[in-house]
Amino acid sequence: MTDASAVLPSPRYRLIIFDWDGTLMDSEARIVDCLQAASLAVGMGELPAHAARDIIGLGLPEAMARLFPGASAAQCEALVEAYKQHFVAVDTTPLDFFPGVENGIERLRAHPEQLLAVATGKSRRGLDRMFQAHDCGDWFHASRTADMTLSKPHPLMLEELLAELNVEAHEALMVGDTEYDLEMARALGMHSVGVTYGVHSVPRLEACAPQRIVSHFDELMEWLGAVR
Repeated sequence: MTDASAVLPSPRYRLIIFDWDGTLMDSEARIVDCLQAASLAVGMGELPAHAARDIIGLGLPEAMARLFPGASAAQCEALVEAYKQHFVAVDTTPLDFFPGVENGIERLRAHPEQLLAVATGKSRRGLDRMFQAHDCGDWFHASRTADMTLSKPHPLMLEELLAELNVEAHEALMVGDTEYDLEMARALGMHSVGVTYGVHSVPRLEACAPQRIVSHFDELMEWLGAVR
């Protein structure tokens, strides 16, 4: 058995909070397809892929309101329901973790003092479905979804995770692929890392003043000291 201290001598941060879509899970194609299908199903016309990509990370109601600013409340509700139906029952685009994620999380979990959490724009039901499908719910000590609290970029979901796990903001790190993730952290004075393999560009990530920007999950592990 590997000695945990040899994997991660001392946690750089007591708590590491990960975004889900675009950071841990390579789900961009499926999300974009489902947003476009929902738009057509509700009669809102064709939705450009770049517009759909840009709102990944927001809660669904907030995403629909931003994508369709002239839509009524009833139309936005119909868009959300059409998206959910397509995501669960229609679209079969495979969903996998990004390279390095599974091994990296395993290394972090080997340290008994390391806390891990998820802060996502997904719904509670949607995240739990991912946890079950990939048998990974026990990777994390806590999680927050957009329907449990306020959507990103409001920092409330981070505040709730800090309170639940009894961690101060300066002891935590937010890892995400969008400015919504990094802005949450910056609002609390929390450190952050941006990943470039998700949906937002490097300049947008840099504008949020992260501690580091990485292009592969293994780079994050090296920076954290989680190396074998």
